[in-house]
Amino acid sequence: MFTGIVEELGEVTAVEDLGDAARFRLRGPVVTQGARHGDSIAVNGVCLTVVDHEGDEFTADVMAETLKRSSLGVLTVGSRVNLERPTAVGARLGGHIVQGHVDGTGTILERTPSEHWEVVRISLPAHLARYVVQKGSITVDGISLTVVEAGEDFFTVSLIPTTLALTTLGLKQPGDPVNLEVDVVAKYVERLLGDRVQGADR
Repeated sequence: MFTGIVEELGEVTAVEDLGDAARFRLRGPVVTQGARHGDSIAVNGVCLTVVDHEGDEFTADVMAETLKRSSLGVLTVGSRVNLERPTAVGARLGGHIVQGHVDGTGTILERTPSEHWEVVRISLPAHLARYVVQKGSITVDGISLTVVEAGEDFFTVSLIPTTLALTTLGLKQPGDPVNLEVDVVAKYVERLLGDRVQGADR
């Protein structure tokens, strides 16, 4: 379980094509501290398992399904990535509950800078639109953010200087893909209400 509070901006140092999968080597001095084989690390919001760890780098295997459903498939050597370790039991929940299970991808549509923050408009897949509401939570490339405006096929977020400086959203430009994970609470509520409605109709 993660919180969407990015710990560091890492870097892809190697990509190996395995045919039906890929193996990534990533540099992250913070998240590799104490890392062991089998540990989880979120990479741009995707929960990956540490295969190997040496120095300040770790490797992780990514299966074809993950490459297809997320933006990890476009990563190349030198790409910057958001990294986060799972939250410890009893730690403060600084963002919101994030599973590291990407629901889909969006595209940066527009960036509107101002003096103290920047508004970013992101496309929203139709199947995710019902879970995104104004002032609700959403995870973009592993970053816990608050929705400013929720449209039928887009949403906007406001980014403070710290987020711009310490995450990939300070680097990405219109046309770039981002991973999206909607609030899991919304999905559970939908499922529970759906079962109740179906039961009432019987």
